[in-house]
Amino acid sequence: MEAANAEFYDLRGLSCPMPVLKTRRRLRDMRPGQQLAVLTSDPLAVIDIPAFCQEDGHVLLKSEGLSMGHRFLIARGD
Repeated sequence: MEAANAEFYDLRGLSCPMPVLKTRRRLRDMRPGQQLAVLTSDPLAVIDIPAFCQEDGHVLLKSEGLSMGHRFLIARGD
């Protein structure tokens, strides 16, 4: 995953809806185009994070399953 310039946000251990709510709050404090790499362990995040990105105008650059959960790379929208 190309995330060298991304901020990392470890949300493992949190259940729905907390990963989306915390990701939304974190992205609000970022500039458009900045990247956020989010780590989750909630299986519903695979559905919720992409839907959140589409609804809020952010770009889901990458989504990958890991043995410990899932990692998303998101670029903040305008």
